[in-house]
Amino acid sequence: MIDTRHIGHRFAPFDSVIEAGRVRLFCQAIGETAAIHLDARAARAAGYPDIVAPLTFPAAIAMDNPNPRCVIDLLGVEIARVLHSEERYDYLAPICVGDRITTGIAIMDIYAKKNGALQFVVTSLEMHNALGQPVCKVRRSFVVRQPSGLNG
Repeated sequence: MIDTRHIGHRFAPFDSVIEAGRVRLFCQAIGETAAIHLDARAARAAGYPDIVAPLTFPAAIAMDNPNPRCVIDLLGVEIARVLHSEERYDYLAPICVGDRITTGIAIMDIYAKKNGALQFVVTSLEMHNALGQPVCKVRRSFVVRQPSGLNG
């Protein structure tokens, strides 16, 4: 069983600098073709300071974490028992090329279902720009399947 004392744990924040080449590659990978995501002139004409990262780009920012497995490692969970559960993104401001984004991660909840056979871990990622303004909040959860025989 995962120890619920980890609820509220906050990890050291990490920084990401948003680069045009990375945004372009991301757009290619997801098939994004809107000009504001590829061309600085088009983005500026639309009122943005530079190329705008697509809405799914915070997933790439999260992978800039020096230890993307920090939650799993802290909880001592076997990766083979982990299943992605859900994600929710709240977009608060555009993320543009040149922005420095600071991301903080916290464990928000740990709870069990099916008499402990499944444990859910809920995390929160909060992303802020260099001015300290929030740009995106991500709520993620994953499920840990307990070995058979441990759920009573």
